[in-house]
Amino acid sequence: MADPASYRPEPGTVPDQPGVYRFRDAHGRVIYVGKAKSLRSRLGSYFQDLAALHARTQTMVTSAASVDWVTVDNEVEALQLEYSWIKEYDPRFNVKYRDDKSYPYLAVTLGEEFPRVTVMRGAKRPGVRYFGPYSHAWAIRETVDQLMRVFPMRSCSAGVFRRHAQIGRPCLLGYIGKCSAPCVGRVSAEEHREIALDFCAFMSGQTAGFLKRTERAMREAAAELDFEQAARLRDDLRALERALEKNAVVLGDGTDADVWAVADDPRESAVQVFHVRGGRIRGQRGYVVDKVEDLDPGEFVSRLLVRQYGDERAEGIPREVLVPTLPADADTLGEWLSGLRGSQVRVRVPRRGDKRDLMATVARNAAQSLALHKTRRAGDLSARSRALEELAQSLDLPEAPLRIECIDVSHLQGTDVVASLVVFEDGLPRKSEYRRFALRGTANDDVASIHQVVTRRFRRYLDERGDPDDPTPGIDPTTGRPRKFAYPPQLLVVDGGRPQVEAAAAAMSELGVVDIAVAGLAKRLEEVWLPGEPDPVVLPRTSEALYLLQRLRDEAHRFAIAYQRTKRSHRLVDSLLDDVPGLGQARKKALLRRFGSLTRLRAATVAELAEVPGMGPVTAQAVADALRTDDAEPAVNTATGEIIDRTDAGSSRVPEEGTPA
Repeated sequence: MADPASYRPEPGTVPDQPGVYRFRDAHGRVIYVGKAKSLRSRLGSYFQDLAALHARTQTMVTSAASVDWVTVDNEVEALQLEYSWIKEYDPRFNVKYRDDKSYPYLAVTLGEEFPRVTVMRGAKRPGVRYFGPYSHAWAIRETVDQLMRVFPMRSCSAGVFRRHAQIGRPCLLGYIGKCSAPCVGRVSAEEHREIALDFCAFMSGQTAGFLKRTERAMREAAAELDFEQAARLRDDLRALERALEKNAVVLGDGTDADVWAVADDPRESAVQVFHVRGGRIRGQRGYVVDKVEDLDPGEFVSRLLVRQYGDERAEGIPREVLVPTLPADADTLGEWLSGLRGSQVRVRVPRRGDKRDLMATVARNAAQSLALHKTRRAGDLSARSRALEELAQSLDLPEAPLRIECIDVSHLQGTDVVASLVVFEDGLPRKSEYRRFALRGTANDDVASIHQVVTRRFRRYLDERGDPDDPTPGIDPTTGRPRKFAYPPQLLVVDGGRPQVEAAAAAMSELGVVDIAVAGLAKRLEEVWLPGEPDPVVLPRTSEALYLLQRLRDEAHRFAIAYQRTKRSHRLVDSLLDDVPGLGQARKKALLRRFGSLTRLRAATVAELAEVPGMGPVTAQAVADALRTDDAEPAVNTATGEIIDRTDAGSSRVPEEGTPA
């Protein structure tokens, strides 16, 4: 624990201007980012008597070893820079927003030549228009099913689209009128894009024009005695109305707004937002937030809005943002959001009428979400803290190990020997810092493998740490970003018993790394081994510390197995294609990059193979023939009993040794 007085800026050196500041730990890693109207006033508040600070702020300032800042011209620039730094550094003491579940979106892939409507989850992709999020995927599919007869756009995957283009016949949806069948040329790419844009306009809330236009066309067809066309238009009109009925009108003035509400307890907050477009609820989303910052309600709302809208495109930002508490910087937020949207955005608290009633509904949803989360507690901050404290006591560590790394080795009868290194911070996985290693010369020797991995990992740590007297060790002076291996753990865990632990400790001793604790978790009896100890530490079966170690070990094992399967699959592909004429190493690598595994490569059509850069139709046919005629028995992992060469290896990319997955 550092004394904040040891790195407190000299009086008069902190400017009285708007800006953004960063607290760093002893390794130069950014652990907190904040903004201020006056840097002098805000930073001064951190260096008062520790007893006067909030408990979480005390932990942050005693974990830090330095502070720096950047001044800007105004508060809007401070807001933008703070968001950029939080996204870049992911500081552990800033608020963490976790979706309380995985929400599906209705997505239209406008970046493709023939846009497709589908259901998507996860991170948003460029070139895709999103609507929602929705509570359930079936709700999206029901809506799409109603609208497809009016907007008959493509909904099939790329593989299905290509297959029907090859055979010259549309799928069932094309025959029943729920797809315009661009795969067989019934409509051109431009005509199909117009259908997709009309669909997007309808989903964006521009519904009145479509309803009036369809009703007018229906009456005109009836007046001309074209009753079949009139009946089709009548059915289209009913389909549009049924789709609209699923989204009841909640704001009679047709407002576009996002309505936010928060429910909290001393440790966590639950956040809910309803997305209202054209007066109708178009989507809903929830977050669960660990309170790692001491924020008042207004500051919390401000951070929430910056996090939500920082990466949002203009069409995703509404004209009004309704919040439960008005932030002190509401005008700055409004100006920032207006710049992103390209038109005026208001941030305000609803006081009366329909908007106030809707806010109450959102607040009830937030309270129910918090109550539901409390019944789980799988990611409970207190449970994680208890596990880390128990681990420190059981292993006689000077403090709770906030960063733990775990190593596991995987191979198949001595071939394709690989290792994984996973990282947990504050008891949670930090997947961006996972590493995997291809090992050489260790075959069936797990002890030698552990020694090699530990040596390589901590040799890189010593190289990248640089001069220990450097005020920002581990930071690349050229880019200003943290180096990959520059931060050491407080605890290194290896999968194995006493021999593996002694090998890891020996490797670290040879490098002169003596300030990092080492432990091993043996699978048979779940014993914890420490270097130099004749007997293991046996943790109670109900121990939170044991549960955390098991999670670490299992995650490292999963990650190592995934890499081992990838290596095995790629080696099988390489050997199977050795005799294909005209296929060199460059083309083999291109095939592996595109398809990723033997399973996917075998399933690919000749046309798909020919699309790989450097492949022509003749070589593609030769590759397909080589894969189809191979009748070798599948390899089986003797440890797990699983078939290796028929399993999808997941990632289509094998990184360099010791690089992130």
